[in-house]
Amino acid sequence: MLAAPARPDWLPSADFARASFSRALELCCSSASVVSSTSPSGPGPLFPDLRMFPELNNLLNTAPDKAEQGRLTLLCDARTDGSFLVHHFLSFYLRANCKVCFVALIQSFSHYNIVAQKLGVSLTAARDRGQLVFLEGLKSSVEVFFQTPEEPHPLQFLREAKAGNLQPLYEFVRTALTPGDDGEAAWRCPVLLVDDLSVLLSLGLGAVAVLDWMQYCRATVCCQLKGNIVALVHDREDTEDEENDILLNGLSHQSHLILRTEGLATGFCRDVHGQVQCSGHCTTSWSAEAADSVETAHNPAGPEPHLSVQDTGQERVLFC
Repeated sequence: MLAAPARPDWLPSADFARASFSRALELCCSSASVVSSTSPSGPGPLFPDLRMFPELNNLLNTAPDKAEQGRLTLLCDARTDGSFLVHHFLSFYLRANCKVCFVALIQSFSHYNIVAQKLGVSLTAARDRGQLVFLEGLKSSVEVFFQTPEEPHPLQFLREAKAGNLQPLYEFVRTALTPGDDGEAAWRCPVLLVDDLSVLLSLGLGAVAVLDWMQYCRATVCCQLKGNIVALVHDREDTEDEENDILLNGLSHQSHLILRTEGLATGFCRDVHGQVQCSGHCTTSWSAEAADSVETAHNPAGPEPHLSVQDTGQERVLFC
């Protein structure tokens, strides 16, 4: 009998390859479904339901055909990756026939499109029919640095010596979501999706400038256009990042819904990877004067609109 050939040094072991495949499969599936820790019928299928996130929809008592309007949803993650919530809300609002403006500062369009196809949605088709306006930050940043655009670029602050002017980015969002008079298809409501706001801090912007930009986006999208905003912010609780804490705390007090994903305090587990904490933190009402001032000024660096905040203290937890 011939002896089996020796395994080359560069070839990973079977255990390592199996672990790598399991991790890759976990990352793909975690963007679309929740793995239950117990199952009355035994172990679930190898590939779970990738269409949507049904457990989260049941927890929030929502569905694409009854999506609420005028809400700011804050996504927060700590000691884990909460990007699967971004993919969920992107597919959710596209299924709900909403006009979506996606400010993607982390990944490329192809990455989001591949995950969306696993969820049963084609971003390419949505962009072609005018339902999706996609700002690819990775690609646009190269254009800002190496090209001189005729008009102000949404990420024009990257070329400025003192970063802080987010008015071009605000104008991009307002133009993308404002209904036109050119026979455009009637969408249910506009939606602004940002992945993620913490990147703006890493690019040199201050927390106050980002909060001002969010204030004016909320006044335009949530109040005037009766739409929704979903934004992701990282919680760097293990580091002393004052600017990120200011941004996170400011948005937490302004959000109608906060979804916080975090790893298990006791460490990692094979079946349960973490938890999603759902809290209805506040209800925000805008004054008529604030909405009118934003409509006429369109300047994110101006005075902040008046807010009245009421704490409801509702909180629920979903294990995933």
